[in-house]
Amino acid sequence: MKLRIRGNSLRLRLSQGEVRTLAERGKVEDAIAFPGGARLVYRVSADGKSDEISAAYANNLIEVRIPETLVAQWCGTDLVTLSGARPTASGELHLAVEKDFACLAPREGEDESDNFPHPGAGSGAAC
Repeated sequence: MKLRIRGNSLRLRLSQGEVRTLAERGKVEDAIAFPGGARLVYRVSADGKSDEISAAYANNLIEVRIPETLVAQWCGTDLVTLSGARPTASGELHLAVEKDFACLAPREGEDESDNFPHPGAGSGAAC
C-alpha cells in the first residue's frame, strides 16, 4: 500500500492483493518503521456504522474508514477511486483510496507485479 500525504490531503493506493485482503478481511494495513523503534501504521478498513469515508489519527495509526457497501462495490468492480472530504479545525481533510496501476514505463527498483494493469497500456503513452 502506498501512502501519500500532501497538505490536508491523504491518498492511499492499494495493489490487487491488498484490495482482495480488504474485501475478505475488512481491513488492510502497512507500516513505516523509523530509527529508534517508532512506527507509523496506516490502515484502510470497512466500516459498518458510517455512510461516508472518514479518517482518524491516534497512537501512531492513520485509519481511513470506508462504508462496507462502498468497499464491496469498489473491490468488486472497475471503479478506481473512492474519495471524500471531512471538516477539520483548519479546513477540510481530503481523502482518496485508489487502485494502484502499473506504470506504463518500467522504473528501476519498483516492484509493480501486483499492481492493476494500466488502462493505457499499449497506447504508447508514458507515466
